[in-house]
Amino acid sequence: MYAFIWRKLPFGLVGKLTGSVLLVAATVALLWYVAFPWAEPLLPFDDVQVESGVPAETGGDNPVTGDNPAGDEHELPYDTDQNNPAPPSPSR
Repeated sequence: MYAFIWRKLPFGLVGKLTGSVLLVAATVALLWYVAFPWAEPLLPFDDVQVESGVPAETGGDNPVTGDNPAGDEHELPYDTDQNNPAPPSPSR
């Protein structure tokens, strides 16, 4: 197909390159302004629902304080201070 289009474009190599760029630009414009806006309502990109399957909590029992940041209520099964490399020396 591309060989057929390349053979049918006129005006030698410069004309073929210019014609190819114009065909690609016309195809992109047709998709961008016609096909994609037509297809957008059919695609579920704006239909976002995040559900955990658990009813939402009211949050009255455990208020978030500065000591317990949100999402840090689990104990880590390893020591985070062990095997850490030494801090860089000031001479580096």
